[in-house]
Amino acid sequence: MAPRSPLAIATSSVQRLVKEEASYHRELQQQTERVRRLETEQGDDEDGNREFTLKQERLALEETKNVLPTLKTKIHEAIAKLEALLVEEGKKGAESDVEQINAGKEAISKAKTAEREVS
Repeated sequence: MAPRSPLAIATSSVQRLVKEEASYHRELQQQTERVRRLETEQGDDEDGNREFTLKQERLALEETKNVLPTLKTKIHEAIAKLEALLVEEGKKGAESDVEQINAGKEAISKAKTAEREVS
């Protein structure tokens, strides 16, 4: 089996980072809901650790929030690299791999769409 081309690797990288970002956004939503639920609970909890649990959930929520800007930067860098590789591949003319070019363009399109949906 032939080694994967830099274009295929860059395309996979963009796709993976976009999936990872979506996963973090889902996790952020779930953690926010857990914190909200713990904050609104009234009365005693059975094992007496509601405050500790709330503190831990808030900490996890902040950690997730802190990951997102770094991940966004990685996505922008991966897109820039992929766009440069697409230009290089396009310069090959008839020898260029049209299938990989299309996959790369689709990955960029999905990444930009995901960014607009999040913003």
